[in-house]
Amino acid sequence: MALVLAILLAAGQPAANRQRPQPAAAPFTTTLSQAEMSNKQAVVNTTAGTFVIDLKPELAPNHVGYFMKLAAEGAYDRTVFHRVIRLGIIQGGDPLSKNPAKASAYGTGGLGVLKAEITSERATRGAVAAVIQPGKPDSAGAQFFVCVTDQPALDGKYTIFGRVSEGLDVVTKLSESDASADGKPTSRVEILSVTIRDTPPPEPEPFAAATPAELGSHRAILDTSAGPITIELLGDKAPEHVRNFLRLAQSGVYDAMAFHRVVRGFAIQTGAVTSRGPLTDKQHKYVRQVKAELNDVKHVKGIVSMAHGGDPNTAMTSFFIVTADAPSLDGKYTAFGRVIDGMQVVEAIERAEVNGETPSNRIELKSVRVVPPSK
Repeated sequence: MALVLAILLAAGQPAANRQRPQPAAAPFTTTLSQAEMSNKQAVVNTTAGTFVIDLKPELAPNHVGYFMKLAAEGAYDRTVFHRVIRLGIIQGGDPLSKNPAKASAYGTGGLGVLKAEITSERATRGAVAAVIQPGKPDSAGAQFFVCVTDQPALDGKYTIFGRVSEGLDVVTKLSESDASADGKPTSRVEILSVTIRDTPPPEPEPFAAATPAELGSHRAILDTSAGPITIELLGDKAPEHVRNFLRLAQSGVYDAMAFHRVVRGFAIQTGAVTSRGPLTDKQHKYVRQVKAELNDVKHVKGIVSMAHGGDPNTAMTSFFIVTADAPSLDGKYTAFGRVIDGMQVVEAIERAEVNGETPSNRIELKSVRVVPPSK
């Protein structure tokens, strides 16, 4: 992102006002031990949504200690993100930004407190780093910025003390706020609170422990703009594909996608991530390649199979429903389900007017509802 980096480097840092530097102060040294700061997260609740920072005291103990101190004091409450660069960075934490009357001074407050703790940690997507005064590496304080995308030009120049582990979609949305040419948002995006908590244990992945029989006992209902389609899942034939499909469906990855390909007498296809809005962090985590499970299921009308990019081991999210016998697909694509209700909907989608193989009018996959076995 050359433009973003050019702006950052021209400013000398992610945005302290060079005309009003903070006076030097005695460097802050935390009284918290490494153990007291380890395994901690900061939950940043904003008027645009919530994101979570994994704090990294092993990288920057004094920065983490100071951030935790300010959070406990409520120092960040009602401050704003006073600078945003679209898909570049967001910057906030200036105590002056609590006062709308001091807008011209935003970016100058709360600095000159911390000595640099620079490591080899890189300024990649999600990195949380301290803002400094121009040309003064030992001048960090309350202000921080979050990298929305990788910013290699900032590597080794700023103290990175955390990483966003949840809510990068919120951070991205914040970076896209309406702003002036110098990055000042046209409306206030406030930090309502910053709460420090113990890092919760990781959530088990959905369906991780399900047996092939248990996987196959579920049904999937595709709620489309043309009507519902019910799919029986072949857990005994392609358990990992079924597991992957159920996980994607339950996490909402398939919500608001389009049927992007319709070939009459062959198949209708959906599941392309590019046909929907941005995924959440959790959804991104579940988008992964699945090793082929080629089986003896014939690709006849109503069979549901995973698409791939030429290599059977590259299936991810996209899948298709066969609309006529297609023996050329047998042994080359992993069949993992079959339509048991709603074939008339499949046929209606197949009859849609197309431009090449793309429907002229959007046909939406609103959601995929997972139906557990009845007890």
